[in-house]
Amino acid sequence: MAASPRRSEPPRLVVVMGVAGCGKSTVAAMLAEAAGGTLLEGDAFHPPANIAKMSAGTPLTDADRWPWLDAIGRAMAATPGPVFAACSALRRVYRARLAAAAGAPVFFLHLDGERALIARRMQSRSGHFMPGSLLDSQFATLEVPGPDETAASIDIDQPIEAIVAACRQALA
Repeated sequence: MAASPRRSEPPRLVVVMGVAGCGKSTVAAMLAEAAGGTLLEGDAFHPPANIAKMSAGTPLTDADRWPWLDAIGRAMAATPGPVFAACSALRRVYRARLAAAAGAPVFFLHLDGERALIARRMQSRSGHFMPGSLLDSQFATLEVPGPDETAASIDIDQPIEAIVAACRQALA
């Protein structure tokens, strides 16, 4: 796990990021509950056109993503207390856009896993608009956070409780 330098207190704004199916929503919800914070589900900020596009198996473009990222960042800034957002934030420029819109430092928890593992997880979930056919485009777009970013990568090939514990340790 790569982590940024130690801080004096846990970050207020956290984005749980990664490709579709990695567990962002579940992990962000568990972290928010444990911290007495607020969960922001990134999918809820997509306009209907984005949902329709992804549902049809068409990857989003940067032009599709900019307003979505800005909306999430603004919501993070406007929400008091600890905030945990589930958002793919696949590219460095997307992470920078989120932080700029939030107007404050954001810590990124990258849920990292092998494509085969995530594909299996996507096949077992129901009721989500994101088809498994977009997983390859997600991995093609992903830029793993670099050592100069305020981020930690968490291995997701372990039980959910261990994933959440590793996230909490990275945030401490």
